[in-house]
Amino acid sequence: MIAILFYDFEVFAYDWLVVIIDMVEKKTHVIINDKAELEAFYEAHKTRIWVGFNSRHYDQYILQGILCGFNAKKLNDYIIVKGKPGWQYSNLLKSYPLLNYDVMLNTDVGLKSFEGFMGNDIRETEVPFNLDRKLTDAEIKQTVFYCTHDVEQTIQVFMRRTQEFNTMMYFIKHFELGIEYISKTKPQLAATILGGNRKGASFDDEFDFPILPCLRLNKYKHIADWYANPENHDYEKKQGKQMIAGVEHTFAWGGGHGARAKYSADGVFIIIDVTAYYPSLQKQYHFGYRVMDHPENFEFIHDSNIAFKRKGDKKARQPFKIMDNAISGQMKQKSSALYDPMSNNAICINGQLLLLDLVEHLEGHCELIQNNTDGIIVKVADYDRDFEVLDDIVWEWEQRTGMRMDFDTYFGTIYQKDVNNYLLVDRETGAVKRKGGYVMKLDDLSYDLPIINKALVDYMIHQIPVRRTISECQDLREFQLVSRISSKYTHIMYGDKPLKERCIRIFASTDPNDPGVKKVKASNGRLEKLQNSPEHCFIYNDDVKDVRVPDKLDRQWYINFANKRLEDFGVS
Repeated sequence: MIAILFYDFEVFAYDWLVVIIDMVEKKTHVIINDKAELEAFYEAHKTRIWVGFNSRHYDQYILQGILCGFNAKKLNDYIIVKGKPGWQYSNLLKSYPLLNYDVMLNTDVGLKSFEGFMGNDIRETEVPFNLDRKLTDAEIKQTVFYCTHDVEQTIQVFMRRTQEFNTMMYFIKHFELGIEYISKTKPQLAATILGGNRKGASFDDEFDFPILPCLRLNKYKHIADWYANPENHDYEKKQGKQMIAGVEHTFAWGGGHGARAKYSADGVFIIIDVTAYYPSLQKQYHFGYRVMDHPENFEFIHDSNIAFKRKGDKKARQPFKIMDNAISGQMKQKSSALYDPMSNNAICINGQLLLLDLVEHLEGHCELIQNNTDGIIVKVADYDRDFEVLDDIVWEWEQRTGMRMDFDTYFGTIYQKDVNNYLLVDRETGAVKRKGGYVMKLDDLSYDLPIINKALVDYMIHQIPVRRTISECQDLREFQLVSRISSKYTHIMYGDKPLKERCIRIFASTDPNDPGVKKVKASNGRLEKLQNSPEHCFIYNDDVKDVRVPDKLDRQWYINFANKRLEDFGVS
């Protein structure tokens, strides 16, 4: 069994404390202003994995700094106020190595948002962090209470993200690395496994990427020519809007895409996706191999990802899929040992040009619905007649490029807002494919305005009117809008009342006396409306699970919101 601790620090001008929950011994430890006690606990548990939220950037350095004898507040301000990385504070921090695992991903906005999504209590301590005095006993007690709550919430997030942790542990064990690598990010771990050699820092060929000789463009050759022209070798530049197979496209240095906007239709639709496209391009043409001392490890990861996908073994595939997708993006990160911007450009640009090549060859045999990073969606007029033609064209493209395609056919309806938001339903089998925040299946870590997603999906799949879905729901959590402000804003105003919370749970209200919510910009004090917030709302920051809808919930606001989003998908 892996021995794990969960921890969180709170730091004030003259006080600090840490709450540690031991999952093995099932104990909660609270240490307040006692360096000796903290050091004794550290020495007894330094072989454990310490798990926190944002602990990679904050808590681990506070722990190490206190053990080194540094002032916790000064180190806190170095990280929080000055915005500097904790590891730069002092080399002495390395004297206390820590097996730190951060449950926070780089796309996360904060623990409080997750607490809100999960329906948990998101009220915050009334003890200000800028107090210029010692805390009272009552203030210490309250801080311990809220800190313990945050550690418990971190455990909940961890339990919902065990695949991320298991992926790290799998590759650490498989490649016989030390357990200290649990402190790395997935990209850092990938760079180690692949033998990232940092040679990319000396390369001067960022725009000298090859256009693959297998490319066969005629009608749309000017798109490829634009990328090859040195005058366009500037990431700020992009091509003008291009009409490709009747669909407006955008092509720039991040790639190309196009989709029929606000589109809904019935018919036969085929999703044609390239299997693990970017990693497949990387392997086929050895892009990025020059910055890998062990490209065979990349090939092992990629081949395993594909093999388990073909077998339909989702559980076995998961770690390989996660790691496979973590690699190519590192080639644009200067801090990465895999930094190689030319190879990244080669993958991205050739990837889009090869799909454009496929679209050009399919044009006239089907209707293009969308073209995205790793695949296309087309509509055919007569499946029995047209599929064989499409299959032959795709097969020729596969043989020429070395890529492999997956086909999914839907006899039914598509609803499409844009290239990243659509839903396909097969009216014969009931199969559903959905993508994008508006229609995706929400989980406990993304449960924001869930009633809107449900209303849209119920309408698209079952033709249930949004009014019925919204009117029949009695669970208050389904209507929650969780809103959090960034460091660019000082606080939230609820009408004329400033709130201490930076993350709140909002519900539309029929009571005209309930005000709206706005955020105050730090740079100029200007009030700005919180995104998607209603004109009148009430705030419920307590635990909202199993709470019934009150009479003053403005269901019509949610109905209007859902109908507006349906219009975005081409439903009038």
